[in-house]
Amino acid sequence: MAGMIKSITDPKLHLDILTPAEIKRLHEASLEIIETVGVRFPSHRALEIWQSFGAQVDFKTMVVKANATLIETALQKAPPAYSLAARRPEEDCLMDGNHVYLGTDGCGVEILDIHTGQRRTTCLQDVADIVRVADAVPEIGFHWIAVSAQDKPVETRGLHEILTAWENSTKHVQTESIYHDREARAAIEMAAIVAGGKDKLRHRPVLSLMQCTAPPLGHDGGSLDAALLAAEHGIPTGFMTMASCLTTGPATMAGTLVVGNAEVISATALLQLAFPGAPVFYAAAQTASDLRTGAYTGGGPEDFLFGAATNALADYYHIPLSMGSFATGAKEPNWQAGVENSLSTFMASVVMSDMLLGAGLLHGSRIWSFAQMLMDCEIFSMIHKVMQGIRVDEESLALQAIANVGPGGNFLSQKHTKAHMRDLFLPQYMDRRPYNEWEAKKDNAPDWALEKARKILSTHRPDPLDQGITRELKRIIAGLEK
Repeated sequence: MAGMIKSITDPKLHLDILTPAEIKRLHEASLEIIETVGVRFPSHRALEIWQSFGAQVDFKTMVVKANATLIETALQKAPPAYSLAARRPEEDCLMDGNHVYLGTDGCGVEILDIHTGQRRTTCLQDVADIVRVADAVPEIGFHWIAVSAQDKPVETRGLHEILTAWENSTKHVQTESIYHDREARAAIEMAAIVAGGKDKLRHRPVLSLMQCTAPPLGHDGGSLDAALLAAEHGIPTGFMTMASCLTTGPATMAGTLVVGNAEVISATALLQLAFPGAPVFYAAAQTASDLRTGAYTGGGPEDFLFGAATNALADYYHIPLSMGSFATGAKEPNWQAGVENSLSTFMASVVMSDMLLGAGLLHGSRIWSFAQMLMDCEIFSMIHKVMQGIRVDEESLALQAIANVGPGGNFLSQKHTKAHMRDLFLPQYMDRRPYNEWEAKKDNAPDWALEKARKILSTHRPDPLDQGITRELKRIIAGLEK
């Protein structure tokens, strides 16, 4: 059985990365782009919805231009809070702007094999193993489908992945691998069975969808159709911009924020026009392209600033945020991974982003590492501790204990010490051994984390999914494959 979710709640630390005037200017600039330049919506259903609300629609280019009033009125209909439901209600994730939950990331196509360490193509068994380890780790609050089940048919791959997630964990499942309406219909039917019916699914959504935009200023048609179906059935849905400075966004960070924001709020407005009050979230993983290659970096100071700035925008619209924070550009668990993942996660946490994504992935979300996942959980635990700040009250001042010890003593035997010693952070993977012990063994954090992951896989048994439900879900998938 999975441990209780550890979320960052009611922090003492706070950061204002943008002034209210700057946030408003970014919003106004985004509205100007949507109205004068337009955003591409390659979905006939989406275009008809826009047209029915008076937007300027070019059915040939599939570009929509909508005025500011239409966009702002639609965004105001989005609910500011809701829960991502888990199979076990005590593991629900409350999206209310006051909690920060950690999730895995997706959708990697390679993995460092847990037994051999060799890099190879991912398969469905990898999805199961990753979900099972994540189920056992209390820092992980919800699942993204971390890697692609490349041994399954493309048209039903996403369905096999979410079924496997439900079979191997009781936590909430979020996927970015539902790309068209046929697959979305099947996924919704499956989620309704897990939830106990479509009405119950609307109140307890055990599945949420994330769709990527197509920067600059565009969307994918199948993703739009899938998102509209999800919104219709009350399944939380978000659009993630991955606009990148230099390539799919301007060289300036403010300009890239405008491009990404226009993509996200235009699609979010579409869902609210079609289904007012549907649960939605803002999603972002903006970065800067590498000046030497033009490649997506997955790390760097721009990422850290984007993480905080995007949360300011999501707060402005009063909707939750899903933020790419880990997913380092490093090729292996090393100092680069530690620096990038620590700083990106701290920046996203201090502004209280609701969902943090990326634990376990290397090389900019391409390669999965079990060792990196557990070390990322330790990073999250450290930031969780830092965000609590320093408590100052009569108990924490410890005046009586100080008086009992007096000058020259020590506090080890004091009752106050025994009562509070476990408040101190105790790392699993930070090396605090004496030098001579380290010198004799020369092992390190990745070794310990990998061993822990292997132990979890061999011993952890998640609460099983009812076999009758499993048969029904497999029947749905088989029907689509025919």
